Amino acid sequence: MAKTFRPYDPDQMLLLPPSLADWVPEDHLARFVRDVVESLDLSAVEATYAEERGYPPYDPRLMVTVLLYAYCTGTYSSRKIAGKLVDSVAFRFLAAGNQPDFRTISEFRRRHGEALAGLFVQGLRLCRHAGLVKLGRVAIDGTKIKANASKHKAMSYGRMRTQEAALEQEVRALLQHAEAADRDEDARHGRDRRGDELPAELARRGSRLQKIREAKAALEAEARATARAEGKPPEDAVPPDKAQRNFTDPEAKIQKTSDGFIQGYNAQIAVDGGPAQIIVAQHVTPAAPDVQQLVPVVSAITQGLHRKPRHVLADAGYWSESNVAALEAKGIEPFIATGRRTHREPVPIAPRGRTPDDLTTKERMARKLATVRGHAMYARRKAIVEPVFGQIKHARGFRQFLRRGLVRVQHEWALICLSHNLLKLYTARS
Repeated sequence: MAKTFRPYDPDQMLLLPPSLADWVPEDHLARFVRDVVESLDLSAVEATYAEERGYPPYDPRLMVTVLLYAYCTGTYSSRKIAGKLVDSVAFRFLAAGNQPDFRTISEFRRRHGEALAGLFVQGLRLCRHAGLVKLGRVAIDGTKIKANASKHKAMSYGRMRTQEAALEQEVRALLQHAEAADRDEDARHGRDRRGDELPAELARRGSRLQKIREAKAALEAEARATARAEGKPPEDAVPPDKAQRNFTDPEAKIQKTSDGFIQGYNAQIAVDGGPAQIIVAQHVTPAAPDVQQLVPVVSAITQGLHRKPRHVLADAGYWSESNVAALEAKGIEPFIATGRRTHREPVPIAPRGRTPDDLTTKERMARKLATVRGHAMYARRKAIVEPVFGQIKHARGFRQFLRRGLVRVQHEWALICLSHNLLKLYTARS
């Protein structure tokens, strides 16, 4: 008996043009992102289009909607976004059939980086209005993310000095050789040859020497600035031989991770202790230590929400007496680990009785964290903040910045954090 199947004809013409909206379910993430963008204030983006020139640009709402949906779905490359606008129903629905190419997408993201980063606060306030931000406990942490630069493209200050001297000798030798060759050709062929053509080898070594000199000067300027900030004579400041600068992204620094060393940045977040795991503050720094990032992160929470958390949880990387004093001055109770404890170390016995008056700030904090209340409070830190990094880096595949330079990397991280919050808001409302 012949088997019967449903009709299948890939070349079948449609009698009526299809509506992409019919192919996107009502509860789809794409519809949610489109509705969110309609509620955002995009005046900072629109204000840059002051005059009519040439062919009209794409509507900023279209570009922002496509970008936010792309980041929510783990698509960060402008080329991949452009590809999705061709073969993804959801992307085509959001773009209403428009197909900006990857250069247009990349230029829009570059041109409006600061305005796009500013949308983080607007998205955060949407989460607050939806009741997802509690601001009882807030956990702060940082993660090291690769820069768009290889650590093999970096050079230490000590090596710069030796390479600079060696390259200077090579360039001088090449110049002498070029001059001798010019004299020889003049003698053989006359003086019609211009004589100013630069040999390829000389051009390569000369440009490398220039890059080394620029990087060396930048490290020396940083050393003078550091000395000035510390009240030392800047003219005597010399960078340590191990100080490094990357030729591809000079603002990226060597960062230590559990998997070794990377050329990258230190991305900071503060996560609300409520079940929604909303990021309430974020920023990026090239500095590897976390200790100087606590106060800026807490200040960003207050600026964005006009509210402050009651408790702040942070690991030992943020410990300093000045950080404790700064939080207490703001009326915030800190729970900051004073040192790292291995898994095999026993949990300290909970102290009893009145706290002695002669304890140092560090001893008081250690004693508080050993109490039943303090231990229970601090134990929530990992569960609050670390899953957020897991969702960003593993679930949505963001493990390396695409842009270069601290300002542009900050813009990129703000969009990443905004998309995280929008996904949490979408989950809560669906």
